[in-house]
Amino acid sequence: MAAERKRQPLLFAALRESFRQGYSREMLRGDLVAGLTVGVIAIPLAMALAIAVGVAPQHGLYTGIVGGLIIALAGGSRFNISGPTAAFVVILLPITQQYGIGGLLLVTGMSGVILLALGLARMGSLIQFVPYPVVLGFTAGIGIVIATLQIKDFLGLQGVGQHDSYVDQLQALGAALPSIQPGDTLVGAVTLTVLIAWPYLTRRVPGHLIALLVGSLLAAIILHLEIPVSTLGSRFSYEIDGVIHGGIPPFAPQWLLPWTLPGASGQPLTVDFNLLRELLPYALAVAMLGAIESLLCAVVADGMANTRHDPNAELMGQGLGNLVVPFFGGIPATAAIARTATSVRSGARTPMAAVVHALVILLAVVLLADLFSYLPMASLAAMLLVVAWNMSEIPHVLRMLRIGPRQDTWVLLTCLVLTVLFDMVLAVGVGLLLASALFIKRMVDLSQGSAVPHQSHQALAGLPDSVALYQIAGPLFFAAADKALSAMARHGENVKHMVIDMHAVPSMDMSALVMFTKALEELERRGMEVYLVGVNGRVRQKLSRAGVGATAGKRLFVPSAGRAGALIRQRLVEATPAEA
Repeated sequence: MAAERKRQPLLFAALRESFRQGYSREMLRGDLVAGLTVGVIAIPLAMALAIAVGVAPQHGLYTGIVGGLIIALAGGSRFNISGPTAAFVVILLPITQQYGIGGLLLVTGMSGVILLALGLARMGSLIQFVPYPVVLGFTAGIGIVIATLQIKDFLGLQGVGQHDSYVDQLQALGAALPSIQPGDTLVGAVTLTVLIAWPYLTRRVPGHLIALLVGSLLAAIILHLEIPVSTLGSRFSYEIDGVIHGGIPPFAPQWLLPWTLPGASGQPLTVDFNLLRELLPYALAVAMLGAIESLLCAVVADGMANTRHDPNAELMGQGLGNLVVPFFGGIPATAAIARTATSVRSGARTPMAAVVHALVILLAVVLLADLFSYLPMASLAAMLLVVAWNMSEIPHVLRMLRIGPRQDTWVLLTCLVLTVLFDMVLAVGVGLLLASALFIKRMVDLSQGSAVPHQSHQALAGLPDSVALYQIAGPLFFAAADKALSAMARHGENVKHMVIDMHAVPSMDMSALVMFTKALEELERRGMEVYLVGVNGRVRQKLSRAGVGATAGKRLFVPSAGRAGALIRQRLVEATPAEA
């Protein structure tokens, strides 16, 4: 079964699997309802997230349309809903500030190539080895950063700008507090209240839709009273035939070349090797975060629907989507856990639910673009505050800090603080190093070697003191080998027969192999006969390749201590009394 799956094409895996099992009218109805529901939710989120990363709101909508459609059709998860997500904000905002929209779209395409390579290399299963404290730490940090970035629009603060340092950003917000706008603050507060309270009333109608409707109506009333309120139409604009219009253009995504869009200077980028080299670390970060979030999302969806996704096919779908989307003005896309969970709960059965979601966004752009210009910026900020709270999982983080192992909590806190104060790339890198060091320490603690009185072993009982028993347990690798082997050299000169019990040694790396070989050579130099007991097949193969085998009767592989005892008794009988 596994070999058959490995031979199957990776692209369109979930779609093929869904239709192979049949597609009924009931499944179509479920996909339509789920797609409509999640599409309505995705529209304001896509615009708000695009604004959060420093680009016009239509780029977020184009991401949901093109990226969401391609990934749904080409990926390996039946339920993943892809588009712009909050996790990317802390990575993408610095790119936009330094390289403009053109640089951001180039990074998107480059990350798509990396994701395709990961899928082709079938590395989807490796993502599960990212430790949970690292994931929880950087996602909580991302939530805190996103929430901080929304304060400006939520309160209508003037002259804040964007800063590279989180501390500088906090200082700028504090300095701008005297410019707080009562209209924006009231709209934001009312929208946030509706978002929090609505789920307690009903979950049949998405709370985002009601909150934005209430916020927009309140903003219209406040504007009628000639109190200023910032709206999407007053903040963003587009030009047609020399006429400037507020809001977003009412057109479907158009084909374009990403490098022709302006950089941070306002001029088109000059694409050369140096630029690509500068953008590569960002592309790697986007690809790795996209892979982690998409595969985690697929796992969550599988748990809700009792299905199985293909991780490598999902990476291929995500890669193809991110490779194509920048040519239609889209920013990085990945699977969104909240939208995917909503889709599953709404009755989604196949990837067609995500296709319907993309088409709903497309229709909204073409038919309702003029209405979007009335959306208050404070309402969009309130919506992202809720997203940031849900993403940060602060109650869960506090619980993990209380009940988790102390060393793991330090990894979590380190990732969280580094994400907030510096960036997510550094946080993940340091977190992985700390988690790896912690794992090595735990493996070292498990690996041990000790001399044991041979009389305590039934198979060796009754043998003279010239027989010694040494037991090794746990994996032998570079950090644990010295600890596990050090006591072997401390046996007295009277020992002539060394029994080394290796039943509990599952693996051995090169460093341990070198140290073990030298230890055996030292024992033999001292005239000892060595019996290697219970060596498993893989370890024995490594030892044999290193030349550790029978050596003129001085070194033997034996299956059990009983066999070693029998051979020693035979040797003692054959030996002279002086030798015995």
